[in-house]
Amino acid sequence: MKGQIQKALSGFYYIYSEGEIYQTRARGNFRNRKITPLVGDYVVFESENLTEGYLLEILPRKNKLLRPPVANVDQSVIVISLTEPQFSYFLLDRFLISIEYEDIEPLIYLSKADLSVAPELIEEVATTYRKIGYTVIVSTEEKAMSNLQNLFSKRLTVFTGQSGAGKSALLNRLMPQLNLETAEISDALGRGRHTTRHVELLPVADGLVADTPGFSAINFSTITEKELAKQFPEFVQASSYCRFRECLHLNEPDCEVKRQVETNDIAKSRYDNYVYFLDEIKNRKPVYKKKR
Repeated sequence: MKGQIQKALSGFYYIYSEGEIYQTRARGNFRNRKITPLVGDYVVFESENLTEGYLLEILPRKNKLLRPPVANVDQSVIVISLTEPQFSYFLLDRFLISIEYEDIEPLIYLSKADLSVAPELIEEVATTYRKIGYTVIVSTEEKAMSNLQNLFSKRLTVFTGQSGAGKSALLNRLMPQLNLETAEISDALGRGRHTTRHVELLPVADGLVADTPGFSAINFSTITEKELAKQFPEFVQASSYCRFRECLHLNEPDCEVKRQVETNDIAKSRYDNYVYFLDEIKNRKPVYKKKR
C-alpha cells in the first residue's frame, strides 16, 4: 500500500491512505540504514488493520526541512512583522533565499499591520516583493485570511518567520483546534520565545498544513557563491543580459543586475543584502565531519 505520513510520535508513524489513517512502525532496517522517516514522506507500507502496520519504504523526496522536520513541502508562509519587532528587509530576504534554495514556493504574510504602522511602509514592502513576483498578503487587508487559505488547496504548507512575528497566533486563527501556545515579545531580547511540539499535518482548505511553526534563524551552511544569485528571481531574469555567464554581479563589466539596481528596476535593498550574504558565504568556516 502507498500513503503519506501525517504524524510521527513515540516511534509510531501515522499514514494517510485512501481515506484512512494507519498506525505503523518502521522496520528495523531503517535504523540500521540510518534512515529517519519524516512527516510528509510518501511511503510504501503494509497493514492488516488500522493499528498494526509496518512502514517498508520511503519514496524519493522532493525536499526536506529540519525545523520543522517535514518532507515534500510545496510552499512556505513567511510571517514577517511590520512592527514589534520592527520590519527587516534583511531578515525577510534571508528567509526567502533559504526557502527558494529548498525548491519551496514562498508566500509573504506581513503581520501586525494594525499596530501603528505607517501606510507608506506597508505599500513600499508589498510593492517591492509583488514586483518580483512573490505573493504578499497584508494582515489588515480585507479577506486576508480567506485569501491565504485559498492558496492551500492540494499543497503541503509550512509556516516560518522571525520570532515574535505571530506565527502561532496566525496558525491558531487558521486552525482553532490547535490552541498553540503564544508568547509576548521579550522586551530584553526583542524577540519571541519558542515552544516545541511534535509535527502533524492537518487538513486546511483542501490542503495540508504543518501544525508547528518553523525556524526563526537561518545560517547559509550549504549554499555556494554561484548558487546564491539564483535564489533571487529578479537577478535570474536580468543575468541573461550580463556579459559573463557566471557573473557574480559585483565588479564585472556590463552587469545587467547592477544596471537595473541603478535604474531602480531591482530594489537596492535586495542587492545590498545579496552582497552581504555573498560575503558571508565567502567567509564561511568549513564544516568538517568527525571520523567515527
